[in-house]
Amino acid sequence: MEKTKEKSRVLVIGATGRLGHYLTRFSIQSGHPTFALIRNSTFSDPSKSANLESLSSAGVTLLKGSLDDEASLEEAVSKVDVVISAIPSKHVLDQKLLINVIKRTPSITRFIPAEYGADPDKTQVSDLDHGFYSKKSEIRRLIESSNIPYTYICCGLFMRILLPSLVQPGLQSPPVDKVTVFGDGNVKAVFVSEVDAAAFTIKTIDDPRTLNKTLYLRPCGNVCSMNDLVEMWEGKIEKRLVKTFVTESQLLEKIKETPYPDDMEMVFIYSFFIKGHHTYFEIDESCGGVNGTELYPDVKYMTVSEFLDTLL
Repeated sequence: MEKTKEKSRVLVIGATGRLGHYLTRFSIQSGHPTFALIRNSTFSDPSKSANLESLSSAGVTLLKGSLDDEASLEEAVSKVDVVISAIPSKHVLDQKLLINVIKRTPSITRFIPAEYGADPDKTQVSDLDHGFYSKKSEIRRLIESSNIPYTYICCGLFMRILLPSLVQPGLQSPPVDKVTVFGDGNVKAVFVSEVDAAAFTIKTIDDPRTLNKTLYLRPCGNVCSMNDLVEMWEGKIEKRLVKTFVTESQLLEKIKETPYPDDMEMVFIYSFFIKGHHTYFEIDESCGGVNGTELYPDVKYMTVSEFLDTLL
């Protein structure tokens, strides 16, 4: 009888965050021995104790350490086969020491760096985004030059970003009377819930088809233009909204006169809904891209329509 291949041991960095929590949960559910690197300060923070308790009771092994403590990184990385980083985008360059440690640890079979958004190599807003994407590309080049086996996860926008307001800057909930449409309203962007992004990510880690590839998520029903979103919402509230169109030049002007970081919401709108940086290219396997929903048709995901239902 053929011996069942053992599941990879997984280390999640950023496990106390929203995405990191889902990653550890799916890793455990999928049968992977799972470890989480937890800062000392988190262990002593009463507001985090329930989170740590839930990780521990689920079967996650908690390890003390941080991204700026090389000894703790070496110890943690030595225990596993796969490292998944889920730290916030503003801290992506903090992964450099981790990458150096992984480079010296030949047992690592996969590293998934903190991305989970637009493909940083395919966005073209470097004059506007204050280094948001160039820092992620810098991490990619460091991984590749270090010959570390990797998978990059590009899942568009998390549903909790922009979608709750129907892409209306400054609003916290969808409009019920009038709506601003950016550009002609026909450029499509991709939305994925964090739970689903985590589920797809865990699917990749022992899959040879995703080794040294970029996994793109474009789930059916979740690739939507602003006009699609408005029409969907109008159907749900049974009311027509009055549309105001903002041109590309008008949006660029507004971005330039808005200080950082308040401008970033509009930079993302410009990138995704005017320039189409989620969808202007085909997913091409010969260029290192694979389609997550085609590889893993068994993953059930939340649709944009289902998410909008939660806002009614």
